Amino acid sequence: MDVNIVVMGTESVGKSALTVRLLTRRFIGEYGDIESIYSHSFMVDGREISLNIWDSPYSEDSSMETSLFEKKVQWADGYILVYSICDRASFNSVSRLIQTIKSTKDYLNADKAPIVIVGNKRDLHHRRTVLSEEGRLLALNTDCHFYEVSAAENYHSVLMVFHGLVDRMKDAKLTTKKPLGFKGIVKSMSAVFARRRTDSF
Repeated sequence: MDVNIVVMGTESVGKSALTVRLLTRRFIGEYGDIESIYSHSFMVDGREISLNIWDSPYSEDSSMETSLFEKKVQWADGYILVYSICDRASFNSVSRLIQTIKSTKDYLNADKAPIVIVGNKRDLHHRRTVLSEEGRLLALNTDCHFYEVSAAENYHSVLMVFHGLVDRMKDAKLTTKKPLGFKGIVKSMSAVFARRRTDSF
């Protein structure tokens, strides 16, 4: 299974730290704002999952409207939206991102877009401005999954974020069945009528 994931959020919330923690198990605190795509494979239930992870810098210039933003959204099968629990504005930005992704992605059922919300920097809880409950509530109201982690302190919680998203994508793939084309509809209609005819004898 080959999966494309895009990691989004405002500056300095720990997007790259989260991604690199997954790839190397190490925590590196300082990053420039660089656009990077990484590949990573792991086994889930005996199947190899290959992740392509687009670590995406944030730009304020109404980046929501740009064609690059649309390209990212169309390219991705799933989304990790990161905010810092110490930064209220980054949390508000995640809320806007969810709405934009759902309106941009041409999902047959846009509500099923596999999105995971991540509150990062849990180790800095003494500077917290966003409560865990607020993250949970946002996830509940938008049908997303929610994790609160510390990329600085814990590799396993970061691993759970990516595993959780992959599970969610498997569910979405099962539920997002392609609609029947016109011919398919005609076929299934005639199958129903043929059955009715034989039933009546």
